[in-house]
Amino acid sequence: MEGMSRLNLVGSSPAFQQVLRSLHRLAEVDATVLIGGETGTGKELAARALHYIGPRSGRPFIPVNCGGLSDNLLESELFGHERGAFTDARRSNAGLVSEAQGGTLFLDEIDTLSPRGQGSLLRFLQDKSYRRVGASSQNYADVRVVVASNADLQAMAQDRQFRKDLLYRLNVLHIQMPPLRERPGDAVELARLFLVRLCSRYQKPDKYLHEDALSFIQRYDWPGNVRELENLIHRDFLLCDGDALRCIDACRQLLPQALNGADRSCFSEAKADAIADFERRFVRELLAQAGGSITQAARLAGKDRSAFGKLVRKYGIAEPLNGLSLG
Repeated sequence: MEGMSRLNLVGSSPAFQQVLRSLHRLAEVDATVLIGGETGTGKELAARALHYIGPRSGRPFIPVNCGGLSDNLLESELFGHERGAFTDARRSNAGLVSEAQGGTLFLDEIDTLSPRGQGSLLRFLQDKSYRRVGASSQNYADVRVVVASNADLQAMAQDRQFRKDLLYRLNVLHIQMPPLRERPGDAVELARLFLVRLCSRYQKPDKYLHEDALSFIQRYDWPGNVRELENLIHRDFLLCDGDALRCIDACRQLLPQALNGADRSCFSEAKADAIADFERRFVRELLAQAGGSITQAARLAGKDRSAFGKLVRKYGIAEPLNGLSLG
């Protein structure tokens, strides 16, 4: 949809298009949103989209990783503190909620909050009022709260690991980010986009995805989702000598998942590469022994001169050669 590509939300599959439609609808409704989905599916990107296509886009978007907030720091980091409120509080701090005033407060990994942290957040969500640590007066926050988790909060609530009353407060509106394996065609679309951006970022000539890379990308399950795909394309781009990305190393390492017990294209490609490498090195060694003479090298190889000459031309080995070796 228009405007989503600039927010890095890209995909043409029906499942992802439904997510984009939901984001457009919910962006206009100023209520708490819970975003679910596996690691790497783009939950923070969805949260940013809710902010930047909504009426609060001109105000701050403040992301907070709840996994990095200890009980001792949570209230001080979120709600701020007054000077001298505790040891080392040498200056007052407005807090992240205050920074997000008028905008969006995004709480990621909400499932990692301790029981004490859950209680503090619940009190804040009831009427958006809060008190800085060490202060006597109340403050009111005009913020939209968006939270995300890759855990099953319903199951955690059933097991009493997450407060049910807090879950009810958070789950006013809900968006579930689909895993990449349930977005047919999107992995290739994203890989091509990442490749274009990498060429621009590193100021390199255009590169493309080889058919073996396309086959691998379409067949692999992507347990790390979009983040895993982006990292893989980035790594292959940096290590690629030619203009085609083949994803050979990834295919070798992830062979059981990639082949699904049937497709052998990656194996065949790896085998062909190994044979070609052996032939190239073998031809160069024989030519070096023969002092660059194709006729003499052909005799050493037990092949006729014409067949050996084809191998020389196939691998673009110049002649005469001096002092070449397998090294």
